[in-house]
Amino acid sequence: MSRKSFIKKTLIAGAVAVATSLASVTASAQDTIRVAFIEGLSGPFANAGDAALKNFVYVSDLINEQGGINGKKIEIIPYDNKSSPQESLQILQKVADQGIQYITQGNGSHVAGALIQGVNKHNNRNPDSPIVFLNYAAVNPDFTNEDCSFWHFRFDAHSGMKLQAITDYMAKQEDVKKVFLINQDYSHGQAVSRIAKEMLARKRPDVEIVGDVLHPIGKVKDFSPYVSQIKASGADTVITGNWGNDLSLLIKAANDAGLEVNFQTYYGGVTGTPTAIGEAGAGRVKMVAEFQENLPTRFNATEYEKISRGLKDRYPEIEFLGRAHTQMNLLAMAMEKAGTTEPVAVAKALEGLEMDHPFGQVKMRSIDHQVLQPLFISTFTKDYLAHDTEDTGLGWKMDVKIESEETAVPTTCEMKRPN
Repeated sequence: MSRKSFIKKTLIAGAVAVATSLASVTASAQDTIRVAFIEGLSGPFANAGDAALKNFVYVSDLINEQGGINGKKIEIIPYDNKSSPQESLQILQKVADQGIQYITQGNGSHVAGALIQGVNKHNNRNPDSPIVFLNYAAVNPDFTNEDCSFWHFRFDAHSGMKLQAITDYMAKQEDVKKVFLINQDYSHGQAVSRIAKEMLARKRPDVEIVGDVLHPIGKVKDFSPYVSQIKASGADTVITGNWGNDLSLLIKAANDAGLEVNFQTYYGGVTGTPTAIGEAGAGRVKMVAEFQENLPTRFNATEYEKISRGLKDRYPEIEFLGRAHTQMNLLAMAMEKAGTTEPVAVAKALEGLEMDHPFGQVKMRSIDHQVLQPLFISTFTKDYLAHDTEDTGLGWKMDVKIESEETAVPTTCEMKRPN
C-alpha cells in the first residue's frame, strides 16, 4: 500500500460514525498494538490530558475501522501520571512489565525528559524488548538536540520552531514595541523565555523586553498579580508558552482586569482555553499550531474536515488535536512499511517517513526525529465563523501559513542508533 493511499484510506474513515467507547473490549496482546497513554488525568491539567486521550482513542478507532495495521487493532491504554515525572517512571516500569512497547505523552516537558531517560535506560538493559516513545506535545528543543534519542519521536513543532514562526510574524508588525514574557517555571517555559529574547533581539532589536516572569507550573490559582505587572510594564504584546489551566487562568485574569494587549500563544486553542478567552479577547489572542478547526474548508480538505467534525460529534466538549491524527497515521504507515510491529524496525521505518497531508507535506526528519509540518498563526475573532469554537460565538481565523520546510531549524543532535 502506498503512503498516499494509506492516508486517503484513513481520511475516508473519518466519514464513518465510530461507536467504540473508551472501555472497548480488550483483545489478546498478540492481536493488538498496545500504546500506553501516560498523562495527567487528574489534578490541575486533567482537562488537557482527558482531551488528548479522547483524541487518540478516536483516531485509533478510525484506523481500526479500516482493518487496523497489518491485521492488528490499536489499543490505547490510559495511565494517570498526575503530571509527575516520578509517577511517570513508575508507570513506565509497569508498562515494561506488561510487555507494552509503545508509549505516548505530551503534557509537560519535565515529564517527557524523565521518560526519555527512563526509556533509554530500559532499552540499554533490555535490548530484546525495547520501548519507543511517541511525543505529541512536549516541546523542549533539547529533546531533538543534545538530548536526542533513537527511541524518541516528536510530532509537534518544538519551542524554537514555534518561536521562529511567532517572531517572524511579529517582526512585520510595526505596532509591536514592548513585549512581556510570562511562562511556566520548568524546562519548556524557560526555553520559551530564552529563545524569544534571542530571536527578537536579532529580528527586531528595537523591541523592548519589559518583563520576563517565570511562575510555578500548575500551582497559581490567581494570575491577577502577574496581570498587574504586565499592565504596569506598558507592554503591547505578551508571549507565553503556558498551557492548560495556567493559560486559561492567565487569560481570564487579563480579561477581568481589562488588559488590552495582544497575546502570542502556543496553546490558545486547547480545550477550555477558548472559553476562558471569550469575547473580551477577540482580536487580541493569537496562537501558532498545526491545526485549527477553520482551516479545512480554506484548504479544500473536506475529508479531513469530516474527521475533525466527527470528533466533535462524538466528544462535543473537546477540540480536535491534529497532532494525534498525524502521529497515529505515521505510526501506522511505518508499521505497514516495516511489515512488523517490532520497535526497532518501526523506528527505522519512521525515520524520513513522509505523508501527504491536506495542508502540506509532513516529514519525520531522520537526523533528530523531529516532525516537520505546516504551522499556522491564527487570531481568535468574530470575523470568521465557519466553526464556532466552544459555543463562544468566536472562531479562529488564519493569519499566516508557514510551510513545512520553513519551520525547520538547525539541530545539534548526534544520535546513537542500535546496531
